[in-house]
Amino acid sequence: MLARQTLIDYLADYLAIDQFKDYAPNGLQVEGTGQLRKIITGVTASEALIDYAIAHQADAIIVHHGYFWRNEAPEICGMKRQRLKKLLAHDINLIAYHLPLDAHPELGNNAVLGQKLNLVDVTPQPGLLRLGRLAMPESIDSFKQRVEQLLLREPLHLPGGPEQVSSVAWCTGGAQNMIDQAILWGADVYISGEVSEQTFHSAIEGKIHYLAAGHHATETWGVATLAEHIKEKFTIDCEFVNLVNPV
Repeated sequence: MLARQTLIDYLADYLAIDQFKDYAPNGLQVEGTGQLRKIITGVTASEALIDYAIAHQADAIIVHHGYFWRNEAPEICGMKRQRLKKLLAHDINLIAYHLPLDAHPELGNNAVLGQKLNLVDVTPQPGLLRLGRLAMPESIDSFKQRVEQLLLREPLHLPGGPEQVSSVAWCTGGAQNMIDQAILWGADVYISGEVSEQTFHSAIEGKIHYLAAGHHATETWGVATLAEHIKEKFTIDCEFVNLVNPV
């Protein structure tokens, strides 16, 4: 059994949450039981993930996308009411880490995605956007296929770069607007999760390939790796649950 506050204090330090000015609170968002036997992690605190936690008698849910986002409606109605009602009725803690799970140098979404794609990080300045180099140049079709195999979904490819690619910039989630900085860094490819209408023109005119690889798919790594870390650190049952989202 693990005291909730022990976990909260440890993760606050390990993920350096005080370093971030975020869009939602990092840490405990909904208070449940003070003693934890089972924890699940997931990308988003959806009702489906809460139902899974209830069915598997979890005491805490740790997610990347939690609640109480800046500028959202404050009323507890509809979808928000239903989610909170289930958490409170079953005494389940909801814990969320947004930017800290994007940026962490070991288990962050960006760090692990770069490792999985065998990219040597050569980012010129601090920040969420990363720049990496491949050990050997490869065709864009080959690289795109590797991204598809890794994320288990075909990315939307907006072509604009060279046939042979060697430099890749990336930022997981909804970071399509960072394509301009990727272009300035001279990247052959930019990877993020989502896409906007203007991204098509940016890719062509900036002479860069853009791979919209899925907001959910690119952000499974942080919570998945965090589950393994918690399991090893505290010898507690901690399970990553991937409820697939096509977006």
